[in-house]
Amino acid sequence: MKALIIKAENNIITAGPRVIAVTSGKGGVGKTNITVNLALALADLDQRVVIFDADLGLANAEVLLGLAPRYSIYDFLYNQKSLMDILTPGPNQVNLISGGSGLWELANLDIEVIDYLREAVHDFEIGTDWVLVDTGAGLNKNVLAFVAAASEVITVVTPEPTAIVDAYGIIKVLARYDVHDKINIIVNKVLNQQESDDTMRKLQVTAAHFLPNVKLNHLGTIPEDAKLVQAVKAQQPVVLFKPDSLASKAIKSIANRLAGVETLEQQRAVTGQSGSVDNQTGIAGFFSRLTKLFS
Repeated sequence: MKALIIKAENNIITAGPRVIAVTSGKGGVGKTNITVNLALALADLDQRVVIFDADLGLANAEVLLGLAPRYSIYDFLYNQKSLMDILTPGPNQVNLISGGSGLWELANLDIEVIDYLREAVHDFEIGTDWVLVDTGAGLNKNVLAFVAAASEVITVVTPEPTAIVDAYGIIKVLARYDVHDKINIIVNKVLNQQESDDTMRKLQVTAAHFLPNVKLNHLGTIPEDAKLVQAVKAQQPVVLFKPDSLASKAIKSIANRLAGVETLEQQRAVTGQSGSVDNQTGIAGFFSRLTKLFS
């Protein structure tokens, strides 16, 4: 299933890497955990995956993977390292690009660095099917820039009222600036299906009333699972630590739907068909849009 991912039921055909920003309205909802485990689940489908840790300076993805990257994106921009040089190999052949502390420099790139960045990324497209961008949480400029630069977005929310309000906040901002007209939703840490349904209903009713041009696509639900907590303490992704746990199975199901292996109807339909995928996919397009937003 490499290189081309086809979803015939929705007439979706995407060539080259898909760049997906994983974000949330607030911290503590499990965004980074989902990003890491989703990457590993996609790798199990024979997909080549890169995680770009854009949670500025916090490096949470590498902690969950048990990695200690030698280089970060800062070294690519300022220390003559190639994109291949700064890739840190992880489990299941998933690679990591560490944001490190130098990612703040993106806010002040000069034109020469921008041109170098745009030219250098093209060769990198060849060996990658997916790039999952783990953004920071909240509504600051850096988070919104990464989300806007990606061709697709996943927002992680939990059933907590504050998490729902904050998730709607980031959806509203994306709609206001016409960044994405379809936003995928993962409902995390639910006790039962009713909690998931209630959370999606609240988001959908509010969005339908105030944001009629935005489509919320329920990508999947992940249950509260003690095994996931144990995996974090062991500094291992849950899909490797406890592959048969409820959380692992749910994440693998979400990966299947993203890759077109499984439809949402095969689990439980909450919204209609998925929308089409932006044709401007790939790392080159992502960095090009990102540098424009920061410049």
